[in-house]
Amino acid sequence: MVQAVEDINKKQELGNLTLGYRILDSCSDVTTALKTTMSFRKNYNRMDGAEQPSPPVLAVVGGYHSEISAAVTRELNLEYIPQISYGSTSSLLSDKTRFPSFMRTVPKDDHQVHAIITFLKGHQWTWVGVVTTDGDYGHYAVVRLQQLAKDHNICFAFISILPDGLGDNSLMNSTEATVKNIIENVNVKVIVSFAKPYHMKNLFRSLLKHSQGRGKVWVASDNWSQSANVLGNWTLSDVGTIYGTTLKSGNTTRFKQYLSNLEVNPDHHKNNTFLSDFLKKQQVKRDGHVMPNDTITEVLMKMIYPYAVFSVELAVRAIAQAVADLCVNRDCKTSQRLQPLELRGALKKATFHMDGKNYSFNNNGDLNTGYDVIRWRQTPPHHDIVAHYSIKSKNFSQKTYQDFLHVTGDVISRCSNSCAPGFWKQSMKGQPVCCHECYPCPEDHFSNTSDSIMCHQCNTETQYSSMGSNKCLDKKPVYLKWNDKYHDTLLAFTALGALLTLAVGIIFFARWNTPVVRSSVGPICVLLLFSLLSTFVSVVLFGGEPEQRQCQARQVLFGLSFTLCVSCIMVKSFKIILAFEFDPRIKSVLKKLYKPYIIIAVCLSGQVLICALWLALKSPKPKWEKLKNKEERLLICNEMSFPAFGAMLSYIGVLALICFGVAFKGRNLPQSYNDAKFITFAMLIYFISWIIFGPVYVSVTGQYLPAVEMVVILISAYGILFCQFFTKCYIILFKKEANTEEAFCQDVRNYSSHNNA
Repeated sequence: MVQAVEDINKKQELGNLTLGYRILDSCSDVTTALKTTMSFRKNYNRMDGAEQPSPPVLAVVGGYHSEISAAVTRELNLEYIPQISYGSTSSLLSDKTRFPSFMRTVPKDDHQVHAIITFLKGHQWTWVGVVTTDGDYGHYAVVRLQQLAKDHNICFAFISILPDGLGDNSLMNSTEATVKNIIENVNVKVIVSFAKPYHMKNLFRSLLKHSQGRGKVWVASDNWSQSANVLGNWTLSDVGTIYGTTLKSGNTTRFKQYLSNLEVNPDHHKNNTFLSDFLKKQQVKRDGHVMPNDTITEVLMKMIYPYAVFSVELAVRAIAQAVADLCVNRDCKTSQRLQPLELRGALKKATFHMDGKNYSFNNNGDLNTGYDVIRWRQTPPHHDIVAHYSIKSKNFSQKTYQDFLHVTGDVISRCSNSCAPGFWKQSMKGQPVCCHECYPCPEDHFSNTSDSIMCHQCNTETQYSSMGSNKCLDKKPVYLKWNDKYHDTLLAFTALGALLTLAVGIIFFARWNTPVVRSSVGPICVLLLFSLLSTFVSVVLFGGEPEQRQCQARQVLFGLSFTLCVSCIMVKSFKIILAFEFDPRIKSVLKKLYKPYIIIAVCLSGQVLICALWLALKSPKPKWEKLKNKEERLLICNEMSFPAFGAMLSYIGVLALICFGVAFKGRNLPQSYNDAKFITFAMLIYFISWIIFGPVYVSVTGQYLPAVEMVVILISAYGILFCQFFTKCYIILFKKEANTEEAFCQDVRNYSSHNNA
């Protein structure tokens, strides 16, 4: 403070005015501070009781501790004397209703508590201890720490409060109780301390005797974060790791230069009795070889607190600027002397400058300069600045902060072990929220972060998970795959059927004009072979991964092709009956009605109408279904409308029933015209296979459901192919003597003579 005042006077920043000062020691005691404060007020320096024209001082710089400032500012406010503290950070002092004359060049403790919480949260330290000194500063800091900790799930294993006075009889008991708390809470690796330096010195003296009390991480408030003497005879390796929040530091070059000139130029301290006495005592110690070989200047420089140099100089600069603002248009030296109330008002409005930056007090009289985070080290310099905390952004500077997060990343201070992904945590009954138990996520649930408070449900339609999973797995799609052995077998029969159909067609075309082909109604046979080939092709569409168009095409192609097939067989049945009908009236009617291609077209158009309505109203489409095996899901073609599906099959069934009735009537026709018998047999095969298909299709589930319909279609197609064409191919290829007109005529004569008899 002396250096700052003399620097302003030397540069004549206030013109013909100079700043004076008076230094009194509070001895870090409230009572002593109040006694010395009385000398700053009116009449206390006048023994005759005559009133002074103004108080001996217009402004007070100090003190450091909040408890002292809270008491002193009440005393000073009786004369409206403004007080600017360089270290009192209690948030209570921001209340201008209670402390209207108090200002400070440091931020209030709320911001320091925010910085400490951010520091703990960044390291994920959620189970910590707290040590504080009994007083306004300590109590308020702990209350705010508890309030903010709740929002970040940080809990306190213990809060130890040490009596403020050194002579308090309970101090030793409180210290021992604090030591016991630290030793017994083995999971507490981090301790936050708002205590005063001498309390920490006593605490370390007792605590470090126990091995369980060593190796902790200490987070020190600005109360003792730069007080290296708290270690006493112990080393930093005994204590563990110490981090501290300190008030923002400034440029100490000017002050160091001032100290270096103290011994060279006595004029620097001739008016400073406080400093002169100190220098004389140090010189005596040095002459008596009590102190090290350091110069007095070096001794003083080791005692520098950079944040105090910065804050004190700001306070002096603020007072100087306020005086300059008031005295710019008045004679402050003689007739228009300044009054404390005027100076207090000017201080609140002043904008003062230092090191190229502008500063001003906020509405609460605070100066939000921010904090430095330091880490203690064993060798000089004993502190390293590892991060800066910005009050505006409420966060640390990232460049250095990430580095020191990594250094202490292996320190774990939690009540319970972290719950790994796949588990969720639940608070223990009757315990703080930081104490929890871990439970595995149930099936079809997951948690993908540590310490999750709940498990998230998987999309059970497409995903699954086992107990204790950290993610959902996609269900394996199940359908009748191309490489499935059962599917390969069915495809082989399908290919064989298609090849046989083509072979029959070739044989029939090669023997087109023979009686066997002509009796089979040649053009209709070609149409029948085409429908059978289409039926075999439709079977292929029932396998593989179901798709929208495939689901629509497979049933439609089967329905139309098999309808065409049955229609052709029905026309053939009518042709055979018509050839051997003896009643002339019935025969005449049948000849008029027998229009083969019109009959086929009409029958086919009925099925076309059913399929068109089906596709237009409720078209088949792929559908996912659940399976008992939760790791899989079934992909099938959903027919969407079972009435439409049933109508399609029923329509074919009705045609087949008509065909069966007509063919059954002609079962006793000549041997050469034995199509009626084989048609009857083919229709019986069809009926039996589709009757069995119904209950099997309903009861079977899974990927082989399409295979059931494939089997039935193949049986029906093979039945028609064998019954309608294989016997004829056998005659054409191996019994050529039966494939002549004479043989057919003889067979008809035999049939006629038998019926006439």
